[in-house]
Amino acid sequence: MDADPIERIETKIAFLERAIAECGDVIFRQHRDIDALREQFASLTARLQAYEENGTPRTIQDERPPHY
Repeated sequence: MDADPIERIETKIAFLERAIAECGDVIFRQHRDIDALREQFASLTARLQAYEENGTPRTIQDERPPHY
């Protein structure tokens, strides 16, 4: 015999509420990550512009790790 229709609806609502909460958490984390990436991009863009304004071309050899 089928479960009570109201019980099935309540079960679906509970599932959907949990799914919405999980989606909200994911969206919040993505928003935080996007903000961090924007800051990093802005910093890198500023560094690149500073190098270009100084007229000193940067090459891969200029970016050697400190152990060389």
